[in-house]
Amino acid sequence: MIADFLDHHFRHFNAAALVDAARGYVDHIRGGGRMMVTLAGAMSTAELGLSLAELIRQGHVHAITCTGANLEEDVFNLVAHDHYERIPRYRDLTRADEEGLLRRHLNRVTDTCIPEEEAIRRIEDVVLEHWKRADHSGSPRFPHQFMYDILLSGELEPHYQIDPRDSWLLAAAERDLPIIVPGWEDSTLGNIFASHVIKGDIKNVHSVRSGIEYMTWLADWYQRTSCDAGIGFFQIGGGIAGDFPICVVPMLEQDLLQENTPLWAYFCQISDSTTSYGSYSGAVPNEKITWGKLAAGTPSYVIESDATIVAPLLFTYVLERLAAN
Repeated sequence: MIADFLDHHFRHFNAAALVDAARGYVDHIRGGGRMMVTLAGAMSTAELGLSLAELIRQGHVHAITCTGANLEEDVFNLVAHDHYERIPRYRDLTRADEEGLLRRHLNRVTDTCIPEEEAIRRIEDVVLEHWKRADHSGSPRFPHQFMYDILLSGELEPHYQIDPRDSWLLAAAERDLPIIVPGWEDSTLGNIFASHVIKGDIKNVHSVRSGIEYMTWLADWYQRTSCDAGIGFFQIGGGIAGDFPICVVPMLEQDLLQENTPLWAYFCQISDSTTSYGSYSGAVPNEKITWGKLAAGTPSYVIESDATIVAPLLFTYVLERLAAN
């Protein structure tokens, strides 16, 4: 078992932090806790769904906050995987090489190129119809709800190029998992939506609901859920995917004056950002205590490493240990 291997070999430094965080995750779930997972960076293009999807299916993830890029790129990978190109020596690319990729309509994310025509344009045609429907009916929806509707309708199934069990978004859709997508406008589909508003294809810019509406929804969800169980916060990377949802607690306590709002009950961040002055991604958990997000006694972990290596190991550890209950 992977969990036994990690327990035996991962004893010090970041390796020990990984095991400590995994054990803390297991203890939190066994104690009846809930867990929010936040996805920054390019985790969907890194195919994190290979491990995250099963964690969702087994009921060990209770909410997700992700960037717009991670929301859409899981679907891109689902329907266009065979057209992706991997570039192992991406550090050796010249500017002329990059222009060559551009001419081939290959959008590079580190060592992986997303094929524009097979991925982005295929999704655009489908999602545009859903946007127009919401626009005409006056029934705005959140970005993730449009994706849920599309995946659950089955209209993309003929185009699947991976095992659908490896899509974390499809797993989330099947469980109707709460998803928060702050700053969705900063994504490929967000840009495409804006272009259709400019062209007049969509009349109401609010047909896709906004980040403020996500925060008000999250505030309600947090209050209802934390009444019954502590909510943990498992953060991959930094930026808005982590900063946006973690702030719901001080907002409830300090701005809405909801006294005795439970703080986050577990915290883990995987980040390769060096702890530094003014870097949110490099802020240690102690700093969050001063903002009213964590308590002094909150189980907290920082794993300073590459999430594409760490997260699959940690998720597998959690799956194996919880399956042994």
